[in-house]
Amino acid sequence: MTFKEKVRQLLDEALQERPSLFLIDFAISEAGKINIEIDGDKGVTLQDCIDVSRAIEHNLDREEQDFALEVASVGVGSPLKLVRQYIKNIGRTLIVSTENQTIEAELVAANDNFITLSWQAREPKKIGKGKETVQKTIEISYSEIKKAIVTIIF
Repeated sequence: MTFKEKVRQLLDEALQERPSLFLIDFAISEAGKINIEIDGDKGVTLQDCIDVSRAIEHNLDREEQDFALEVASVGVGSPLKLVRQYIKNIGRTLIVSTENQTIEAELVAANDNFITLSWQAREPKKIGKGKETVQKTIEISYSEIKKAIVTIIF
């Protein structure tokens, strides 16, 4: 078993013990630096990162392979990568970029195939002068999404 396979096995075991957590990114550099990025259905606490780190670190021997380990939660401005992240963020505002457009809207639904965004827009009235506020909704398949980021509103 290679070093990377052993680390991955330990990581998978650590995440199985914590079903609300899931893996976003995993990489090992040539210099032996292990970078793990996790997210959770209810967020990630510092203790979650510590627990995952310990589950891996305590089962590796630095005499066999020197390494540095970093376990972190997904950053606030990080793009969404997994369906599970979209589901977790239903009700929040996203900025979603596709090949043709960028939309800032509320994520109102997400399933295995697409997301549904909803927002209000000002459009010319159908009859008469002026504008009216209308509710817009769009479904976007995951394959169309180039980048999606949760916006933080203060």
